[in-house]
Amino acid sequence: MVKLMTLREASEVLNVSYSRAAELARTGMLPVVRLGRSVRVHPQKLAEFIERGGQALPGGWRRQPREAA
Repeated sequence: MVKLMTLREASEVLNVSYSRAAELARTGMLPVVRLGRSVRVHPQKLAEFIERGGQALPGGWRRQPREAA
C-alpha cells in the first residue's frame, strides 16, 4: 500500500515553499490526488514529475501581474 504525501511534504522534496507547491497543484502542473478538501501527492507521480524536469510556469519564471478584476 502506498502512503500519499501531504502538500507540505511534497514542497520539502521539491525544495519550494508551501505556497509555490499549492500554486503548482492549483494550476494542475503538479499531479495531485484530491480527497474532499485535502490535497495529497502520490510519491511515484512526484518522482515522475521530477524526472521529466517539472513544468515551467506560463510566461516563464517572471509572472505577469494579475489583471484587476
